Amino acid sequence: MPTIALAVAYNGEPFAGFARQAEDHVKTVQGELEQALSLLYRREVKTVCAGRTDAGVHALGQVVSFDISDEELKAKPLRSLQRSMNALVDEAISISAAEEKAAGFSARFDAQWREYHYHICTQSARPVLIMPLVWHLGGLSLDVAAMNQAASRLVGEHDFKSFCMAASAHIIEADGRSTCRNVMVCDVYEEMLVGTPVITVRVVGNAFLHSMVRTMVGTLVEVGRGKRDASWVDDVLQARNRSAAGQNAPAAGLTFWRVGYEPYCEADRG
Repeated sequence: MPTIALAVAYNGEPFAGFARQAEDHVKTVQGELEQALSLLYRREVKTVCAGRTDAGVHALGQVVSFDISDEELKAKPLRSLQRSMNALVDEAISISAAEEKAAGFSARFDAQWREYHYHICTQSARPVLIMPLVWHLGGLSLDVAAMNQAASRLVGEHDFKSFCMAASAHIIEADGRSTCRNVMVCDVYEEMLVGTPVITVRVVGNAFLHSMVRTMVGTLVEVGRGKRDASWVDDVLQARNRSAAGQNAPAAGLTFWRVGYEPYCEADRG
């Protein structure tokens, strides 16, 4: 059976996360996609995503895969599929491409790395044009250099249990799985977003725990505000306890930027 991959972007604000929920009335990105696909193919279609996002988290480069038959592919070519999907899904979702992959391709299990960007606005005035996309700190200043010193301590293979939602970490360990992850890039820089200055935290890793990136950002902000030294991050990692880390940064500032299906290298930094 052919496997199709969709390139999907969405504004996460109106959704209760990516993953479908048992309750039909709960609006999710996966639920919207699968409902549209089921209408098009007149059968149930199950999808797999590159990375689940929480309620309110956005995506620019999400990838979603699913299997169809040769007959279904012939009946609805990929360009037609893309147009039909965009007509059927919620207006907060956009499908920018549909591509045939090798049989058995999985958007999740074949992914080599995922990249997230978190945007922070420190200006005192409300950034009205980008408010749904940032964490607005309302005039609080951040030391970007100090945040970068702290961020560098998160790069590499570490046990990120302190950066995982406690309930989720408990389930992972009860199943005999590890809370170790490999972070290839974690850096902090200033840029402009729709004419507004923002501070961006960029994180690239092989995989992520529940709320891991948002907790990393909340921890880095503690350093940026001068409340903690950069070396504190080492203590947080060693603690393996969620209470040791900073706050879980708001969902609105986080965007699933892109995913890679080849080994990550410096040339991939974007």
